[in-house]
Amino acid sequence: MEESETKEIDHTLVITESTAEELDNVFEDNERNSIEKVEAALFIAGRFLNLQELIMLTDLNPIMLKEILHRLEKKYSEGVLRLINRNNSWKMDVAEKYNYLINKLATGNAEFTKAEQETLAIIAYKQPIKQSVIIKIRGNKSYDHIKKFRELGLVIAKQTGHTMNISLSEEFYEYFNVHKKENKEDKPE
Repeated sequence: MEESETKEIDHTLVITESTAEELDNVFEDNERNSIEKVEAALFIAGRFLNLQELIMLTDLNPIMLKEILHRLEKKYSEGVLRLINRNNSWKMDVAEKYNYLINKLATGNAEFTKAEQETLAIIAYKQPIKQSVIIKIRGNKSYDHIKKFRELGLVIAKQTGHTMNISLSEEFYEYFNVHKKENKEDKPE
């Protein structure tokens, strides 16, 4: 009987301290690489990216991606760089107090095409303006522009009959770091 007892092998797996340390290092490296992928995507894009775009760029699962975005929001809550979350789209940006530098350096806005910029300029100049008027001035492509501006929260659209009245939102002024021009009704007499 002793012989058969000695032939029995304990099949219990034991993880050594060095193996556990190695696994921890692999996990930490993977986590760091995932965070760096998201940071790089946001930094390079120079525009708002929604969850779907970030998932496609980074190949991360949505749960992990949301956790990373939450961590990055905390990380960039102070300092020069900021992570801005607007309507579940994220953008890496410079702190507001340095916007004057960006304005000096910028030769154009990569986030908006020239056509989108022109549509937004008409809205800013003529607000409130009917969407139907914008379409007459800018053409059918401006439906897409207005949709994008609404998704970004830059404009407000109020249904008026068969069309909508479009005007700038408070977020527009924050986004472009410009001050709201006072209306005649707003001025004290």
